[in-house]
Amino acid sequence: MFNILAITVAVFVAAVLVSAATKPDAFRVQRTMTMKATPERIVPLIENFYIWRSWSPFERKLDPALKRAHSGSARGKGAVYAWEGNGKAGAGRMEIIDSSSSQVTIKLDLIKPVEGHNIAQFTLEPRGVSTNVTWALRGPSPYLAKVATTFFNMDRVVGSEFETGLANLKAIAER
Repeated sequence: MFNILAITVAVFVAAVLVSAATKPDAFRVQRTMTMKATPERIVPLIENFYIWRSWSPFERKLDPALKRAHSGSARGKGAVYAWEGNGKAGAGRMEIIDSSSSQVTIKLDLIKPVEGHNIAQFTLEPRGVSTNVTWALRGPSPYLAKVATTFFNMDRVVGSEFETGLANLKAIAER
């Protein structure tokens, strides 16, 4: 009986490891929402980290005692936002590396609980009196991340947060 159980566990572990090895070396998660506002109204809400607290789904869920630090430019290219909090909030840093009326690109460095170095990008596409806003996150997918995504769907988890954030952003932009 023990031998059958040990073989079953070994086959399961091997299947997970092989499955992880076949996954792509990079990931991308994105969501798009149409907002009845111009890019000129929306971009300032994205490129100003002081305003993120009003719409970011991550800000609303995080540690109430979260330590925040702003540096660099007040907004736009060169603006930096760093945080350190509890296990859920972790620690990290964001820096806007490009900003225009059609996109805002952010270098995202997660430090805790898991280290990661990714790019977040907001793309704004005018459509008459509305704007399609796409929030995307892309980055490398190291082997351990591939193993983890065997058990949880990153697109679903992060994507649902992006949907919430875009809805919050839309509510503010359309006021």
